[in-house]
Amino acid sequence: MRLLLDTHVLLWALLDPDRLTARAAAALQDPQNSLFASAASAWEVAIKQSLGKLTLPGPADVWLPEACLKTGIGWLPVSAADALAVGRLVWHHRDPFDRLLIAQACDGMILVTHDDAFAPYAVPVLWA
Repeated sequence: MRLLLDTHVLLWALLDPDRLTARAAAALQDPQNSLFASAASAWEVAIKQSLGKLTLPGPADVWLPEACLKTGIGWLPVSAADALAVGRLVWHHRDPFDRLLIAQACDGMILVTHDDAFAPYAVPVLWA
């Protein structure tokens, strides 16, 4: 399976894996699954750290890429098609980062999240 990690799941996986459900933890550890973080999550993390709303072990631009590399989490770029697909989504959820993740997950990925706001969308979800 191709798993797209919501930003909070990415941070939990890297910093506090005990917060994950047993099912989500098992999926993230299964070597048959491919794990991805969206470039949108990197953007969100960088913004939150710069605003003082997120504390990380180091600067986001150094720590996050290194942590993802060490744990085998790949990066999913944001394409123009991804950005434009957001405009076709129903407005169940207004968070721009989450809406982009939903649009990206619609391309054959399973979104790993703990956020109930994803439920109304027609995207496969693995609840973390």
